Amino acid sequence: MIKLYGYPQTRSARVAWALEEVGVEYEYSLVNIQLGEHKKPAFLAINPFGKIPTLVDGEQIISESAAICTYIAEKFPAAKLIPTEAKARAEYFQWLFFVVAELEVHLWTAAKHDRFLPEDKRIPAVAKTSYWEFEKAAAVLSAHLKNREHLLGNQFSAADIICVSVLQWAHHVKVPLDDILLNYMNKLSERPALARARKRETLAP
Repeated sequence: MIKLYGYPQTRSARVAWALEEVGVEYEYSLVNIQLGEHKKPAFLAINPFGKIPTLVDGEQIISESAAICTYIAEKFPAAKLIPTEAKARAEYFQWLFFVVAELEVHLWTAAKHDRFLPEDKRIPAVAKTSYWEFEKAAAVLSAHLKNREHLLGNQFSAADIICVSVLQWAHHVKVPLDDILLNYMNKLSERPALARARKRETLAP
């Protein structure tokens, strides 16, 4: 059985969402990052980077949420979370990489310099510039989504899972999002699979 190592309200929620979308049975193993369990030998033996989410599928061990969600999409093609046609697949990877490299990275950098780094390592100007970079990329995303329901037009994909997750994070920390992005985020956040994923994380032992 597939096993997901995660913790609520982290990037592991994306993977749980993808697993719920494809409808596969999986085990959710809680790694309490507040207690430092992700840095203990038992977990480091699974993921030497000490990061969640981590997915174990037989002998296959995968980290990085975008890679995991794509793996799930590839393994369960009936759910249609990734296109099969070459041109559409190229578009899938283009927008997936855009979200990770042009949106999420700036949000994470800003967060680190706002509150996560040791105080003597924080540079307020870096956080300010990172939010500015995020807003520039968000404008590109908004223009792309102006007449589309999803990143790939009419097809919901694993790239949308990652994108919505990043927008939810931005919204949570009060980064401004325009109406196009808010409508896209709110509509896809109503998907039943996401509600099931959140419940699964809440009930994790």
